[in-house]
Amino acid sequence: MILRSLAALLCTAAPVLAETHAAAEALTYGTRPAFLVSKMEEGELKSKLQSCLAQAPARTKFSIGHRGAPLMYPEHTVEANVAAAQMGAGILECDVTFTEDHELVCRHAQNDLHTTTNILTTDLAETCVTPFTPASGDTNATAECRTSELTLAEFRTLSPKMDAADASATTPEEYQGGTADWRTDLYADGATLMTHAESIALFDALGADFTPELKSPSVEMPHDGFSQEDYAQKLIDEYKAAGIDPSRVWAQSFDLSDVLYWIENEPEFGAQAVYLDDRYEAWDEDEGEIDPMDASTFEPTMQELADMGVNYIAPPLWMLVTVQDGEIVPSVYAEEARAAGLGLITWTLERSGPLANGGGWYFQSVEEVTDNDGDYFELLDALAQDVGVVGVFSDWPATTTFYANCMGL
Repeated sequence: MILRSLAALLCTAAPVLAETHAAAEALTYGTRPAFLVSKMEEGELKSKLQSCLAQAPARTKFSIGHRGAPLMYPEHTVEANVAAAQMGAGILECDVTFTEDHELVCRHAQNDLHTTTNILTTDLAETCVTPFTPASGDTNATAECRTSELTLAEFRTLSPKMDAADASATTPEEYQGGTADWRTDLYADGATLMTHAESIALFDALGADFTPELKSPSVEMPHDGFSQEDYAQKLIDEYKAAGIDPSRVWAQSFDLSDVLYWIENEPEFGAQAVYLDDRYEAWDEDEGEIDPMDASTFEPTMQELADMGVNYIAPPLWMLVTVQDGEIVPSVYAEEARAAGLGLITWTLERSGPLANGGGWYFQSVEEVTDNDGDYFELLDALAQDVGVVGVFSDWPATTTFYANCMGL
């Protein structure tokens, strides 16, 4: 199965994969890390990072490619992941969802095709569960298109693009960015979609490890006899079929029951299964939001998670830090997780845009000390040295790779 998937991938993306081994060896930071260092305030950290600017890049598992390198490449494409590997990301991510015929593919969500592909301008637009509706008056344009409405063969005919939509659009072309600034799709031309099995073959060829995320279905489960357990098991089965050592796989889910399924049924893979913590939002009426600075709101507690067999937990950046006396320090959440022996991974660096205005959602707990792009390194340093995270997802992995190499992580 995996060999056939790799063969198909080689046929569709031969120009890219012909350079796969070169990409695995010829690493580069590019210019961004030096730019960010130049924006930092003078101090010990800046001096340390400046001393490493001429350092040769090396691959590191501390640096995790978030959907590849989506700061400039269409997410979950061959090209985005080759770019992330060239920046030294030691772990690459495939968000896993499924098609109508229950084949696993890399998409951030089962229902995002209308913003991440050209589906609305193809004949497959008729499969969308919410057809394109133009903006009118105070009503925004809408659409919703799902992988679960397409066969794998149909999915393969789509062209990926940068994740974006124009809410004021009156045509599908406008909605999907057809009249947008060309710079937003600078590296989209000819980009290649992937199945999950193809991502395994690609990442392995690039010398990287794997962090697949089992995405919440947009359809009721079971789906035509395909249960949630079948879905979770199929993800693991594709690594086993490819002969991948479980120690190279960090399977993830926001659904704790998926993590517990892997722990019980696939213990070698379950040992590194990652519970993605979104308890800052009350998705279920029976579960309340947690306050990262109040351990009494943690339900289950960090120790209870550890007692269940969970070894890794991954909240967003802001849940792990707070500000004390003008410095970024660990939150109560971080302290409790470490006390329970949980490994910490976090997301997502460089998804906030310019930090002059505080950094938005990902920086909300440290907004008062965030005022320039150099603060990406201030936060990264606090996460690595004080919080003790073992990995950081980034939309542009070169920044995290550079920091990790400089600090010997």
